[in-house]
Amino acid sequence: MGKTKALQVDFRLNTAIKTGYSLYFRFTNMHYIYRFIQILFTIYAFLMFIGFLLIIFPLVVLASFFGKIGGGNFIYRLCHLWADFFLLMTGIWHRNLYEVPHDRSKPYVFVFNHISYMDIPVILKTIRWQPIRVLGKAEMAKIPIFGFMYKRAAVMVNRADPEKRAISVQQLKSVLKKGISIVIAPEGTFNMTHKPLKDFYDGAFKIAIETQTPIKPVLFLDTYDRMCYTDIFSVMPGKSRSVYLAEIPVVGLTLENVDQLKTKVYKLMEEKLIEYKASWIKPISE
Repeated sequence: MGKTKALQVDFRLNTAIKTGYSLYFRFTNMHYIYRFIQILFTIYAFLMFIGFLLIIFPLVVLASFFGKIGGGNFIYRLCHLWADFFLLMTGIWHRNLYEVPHDRSKPYVFVFNHISYMDIPVILKTIRWQPIRVLGKAEMAKIPIFGFMYKRAAVMVNRADPEKRAISVQQLKSVLKKGISIVIAPEGTFNMTHKPLKDFYDGAFKIAIETQTPIKPVLFLDTYDRMCYTDIFSVMPGKSRSVYLAEIPVVGLTLENVDQLKTKVYKLMEEKLIEYKASWIKPISE
């Protein structure tokens, strides 16, 4: 009897081990299949990105001869079409959520949380029917074809060069004086902390105070899930949501209030990202 029970236990143990191995290999194979499909889809997305870019490129070149304002505004209209096409063809459906009504008749300093390369088309999908200029990284201008358009549509900044950075700030102020909104990522680069936000730079808040232009925070809730910053081959279809928060006035503020204003905007955006359950936020223990 003892030997029989021992054999039964051994049989069950061996069966459990074999089942575990079977499930493991099945899961591993599914993972590789999923990864293969994801890479194929990302290649397809890049082809869509480049394809429509090539279609509108001659018009971008033509618009560049009509000045930084008129030509720049037309280039942004082309960029809106490009964003519409790209998101449609990659199965990303976008919608804007407004916590308060948005007044498009006046300029703002738009600030957003920077979490993905997908932020670029989503910016263009989010802010419509009012002229804007995006503060962009100088390195992006080196990308063939896209860099040509990017350089003429964005205000370029080289953070490593104080002199060039100062020129970019003056350009942004000049744009605001012409009634054109500016768009800045106050984090400066991708937030890789798994906190709602990383620390803000002062630039956007100094410009807002010096030009007395209200700040309009906008949240990107899903770009992290559509393309993670850690993996260029991670484009995925799905939802995209942008949330317009209440504008923050700067009337009467001086440069002595920069830290106070920055903290106020940071806390508002942080609270709302937590409230909307942004997927990249993880407990500190993780």
